[in-house]
Amino acid sequence: MPQLEAELPVDSPFEIEATTLSVRNFHEYGDLYSRYLRGRRDVFIIEKGWQLPETDGMEFDQYDTPLARWIVLQGNGTVLGGARISPTTAQCGNHSYMLRDAQLGLLPGLPADMLDETAPVDKEIWEATRLFLTEAVPTELRMQVQSSLMLEMAAAARSVGATHIIGIVPAVFKRWLKRIGMTATEMGPVKIIDGDRVQAALMNVVDGVA
Repeated sequence: MPQLEAELPVDSPFEIEATTLSVRNFHEYGDLYSRYLRGRRDVFIIEKGWQLPETDGMEFDQYDTPLARWIVLQGNGTVLGGARISPTTAQCGNHSYMLRDAQLGLLPGLPADMLDETAPVDKEIWEATRLFLTEAVPTELRMQVQSSLMLEMAAAARSVGATHIIGIVPAVFKRWLKRIGMTATEMGPVKIIDGDRVQAALMNVVDGVA
């Protein structure tokens, strides 16, 4: 099990196991990918009520391609959370990556002005989407598990040659990331999406991250 930098309390009900999935290693982890997609459905479709594609109890979209990597946290065999990262150089049919597609007017559900500048297309910048924690994580441990997820996501990005991650994050992201030694800069205005104050940010996954 990878050593996580955001340590849980000694009385935590579970230990975290982190896995980065790709199409090349799916076969090594049994049904973990499908359980991860079910966790996404539970959070984004059932809890948040988002109108997203689903089948057989799994949520998916046009960005779940062989170009992506999926970070999954488990505790005692239960999916606790996850995230997806995709290269900003991606191109699959009419789609590239979420923030760029929104800017191009291809995603009606996401504002086209999330970014102040033209969406980057850079092999060293990957996009993070579908970050979530499931109800299996107790309220008192959500901050620590969320920190573990961010650190694992940063490590996964570094493993594919990325130096930065772009994505939509809570508007308090600078204070939020500082706790785990990460830095980021705002890339667009603060928006209210589904009742949350969020904005696009560019996160550094190299400097200051162990």
